[in-house]
Amino acid sequence: MNKMIITEARLFLRDPAGPIFAVLLPLALLLGLGSIPGFGEPDPALGGQRVIDTQLPGMMVILSVVTMALTALPATLVAYRENGVLRRMSTTPVSPVRLLVAQVVNNLAVAVVATVLLIVLGHLFLGVAVPRNLLAFTGVFALGTASVLGLGLLVAAVAPSSKVASGIGSLLMFPLLFVAGMWIPRELMPDLIRRIGDFLPLAPFGQAIRDTWAGHAPQPLHLAVMAVTVLATGALAARLFRWE
Repeated sequence: MNKMIITEARLFLRDPAGPIFAVLLPLALLLGLGSIPGFGEPDPALGGQRVIDTQLPGMMVILSVVTMALTALPATLVAYRENGVLRRMSTTPVSPVRLLVAQVVNNLAVAVVATVLLIVLGHLFLGVAVPRNLLAFTGVFALGTASVLGLGLLVAAVAPSSKVASGIGSLLMFPLLFVAGMWIPRELMPDLIRRIGDFLPLAPFGQAIRDTWAGHAPQPLHLAVMAVTVLATGALAARLFRWE
C-alpha cells in the first residue's frame, strides 16, 4: 500500500499545477486580502470582529480542500478509467481500491500542507490567531475534508469523461462555496439562504472551521450534516463507481 501511495505521489507531482494551485491560491488570497486595510478593521456587522480573523482563514482552508476534491481528484480518476489503467489493474494482484486510497491520501496531504501554511503564515504576517480549539479544529478538518472528498469520489463515479468530471466539479464548487460564505459572510446572508446552506456539505464545514478557530464548539447540526455526507457519498460512490 505504501508503494502505491508513493507511486501515485510521484505521478501527482509530475503535473504539479493542481497541488500548487490548491496551496498557493488560498495562501495568496489570504495574504493579499488580509493586507487590505478594511479587512483588518473591526466590522460592526460581525460583532466588532475583524474579517481577517472571522472569515478569511476558514474560507481559505475550505477553498484549498474543495479545489483538490472537486477538480483534481475526479478528473484524475476518470482519466485513469478512460486510459484503461483501472481495467488493467483489476487483472493484477494490486486492487484498484488501493489506487483510490492512494489518491485520497495524496489529496488529503495537499490539503494538510495548505492548511498548515495558512495557519503559520497568516499568524506571522497578518497576526491571525492560531485555532484556539486545536483538537476540535483537527477533528472538524478531518470530517469536513472526508465529506468533500466523498463528494469528489461521487463525481468520479458518475462522470463519463475527465472533461465532464471537471465541469461537474466546477458546477458544484461555486454554488457550494457561495452558501458557505466564500464571497459574502454568512452573517450577512438572508436567513433562508443561510438555512439552506446548513444542510449542504460546505457551509457546515466552513462554519465549524470558523467556530473551532475562534475557540467555540462546533454545532451538532453541522457535524451531523458532514457525517451524513461522508456516509452517503461514500456508499453511492462505491455502488456507482465503474472500473472501466
